[in-house]
Amino acid sequence: MNTVYHALVLNFHQPAGNLDALLRDGEWAAREILFAMDRMPRALWEFEDVARVHLSTSGTLLETPADSQFRQRVYGIVKCGDLLWHLQNQRIFQVLGTGYYHPVLPLIPEADREERLSRWLGIGRHIFGRTQFNGFWPPEMGFCMELIPLLKRLGYRYVIVDSNHVEPLCPMRWEEARYRPHLARYGEDEMVVIVRDRALSDAQESGMDCGWFMWEVHEHTRNCDFPPLVTTCTDGDNGGWFRNVSDKGNFWAVCSRPLLDKVRRTETEVRPVFIDDYLNKHARRPRRGNRPRGGVEHRLASWNRLCPVDRVPGAEGRPAARRANPQDAS
Repeated sequence: MNTVYHALVLNFHQPAGNLDALLRDGEWAAREILFAMDRMPRALWEFEDVARVHLSTSGTLLETPADSQFRQRVYGIVKCGDLLWHLQNQRIFQVLGTGYYHPVLPLIPEADREERLSRWLGIGRHIFGRTQFNGFWPPEMGFCMELIPLLKRLGYRYVIVDSNHVEPLCPMRWEEARYRPHLARYGEDEMVVIVRDRALSDAQESGMDCGWFMWEVHEHTRNCDFPPLVTTCTDGDNGGWFRNVSDKGNFWAVCSRPLLDKVRRTETEVRPVFIDDYLNKHARRPRRGNRPRGGVEHRLASWNRLCPVDRVPGAEGRPAARRANPQDAS
């Protein structure tokens, strides 16, 4: 069997004060959210050798379980201190940077973007006890090319974008566009782009078993002549599939743990992986002479149609997603 690498990404966000309000006005909904977060490390404890999960958690959500008064309020429901400690297990979890208040970054003023991202880095470093976050999760997958210089300046190595908005700059098969890392360039700055498979991510969010997932991954990647990276990204605390407290109807019991059991027994071609580890092992920069090939741009979408023109000479009046200079990364 040819190995198919799988990067699982889960996003967690609650607005400031929302969990407190739910505890007051709709306690069961607050319990479901807290249980969904707490269930994740508990479901993966025994699979530390094979489980790999990328986490994106907004700053407003991180500050809630870190608050001493909130911890006292939910004592007996979830032990917040233990939860935050378990999420620091770097054998299972890799934490992605994001925006503090979960902003759709292309829609907020350019002057505010760095503050939103820097503030998240502050609480992320404090809560998770590390100084470097290599991956970036754009809230609501709202990304535009103008963000690349800022992300590079803040130390990020790669950004995750949606497959529907990736535009290859040279001919490539759809499998290559979706299942290989790429480089996108804006001015003199370039960023590795990791492509989320939207169809498989939709299935992950709505409900699937491991057998269906393995078959779909096989069919999607069977023509790949390179080690494919299949990236699925969804919310981890919304919807009945992740909130369901029954082991007969939630993601971890029906899909994740059975899949990890097959991975451990080498009964599947799927291999969970951290994106950083995949890049370290498989990223290449093929070129034809001095001519780069294989680069991508981020296509115009509802959130970045009105992005101001960049400051690259000669770019005035051209659409935002068409201003990047291509540079290969795969």
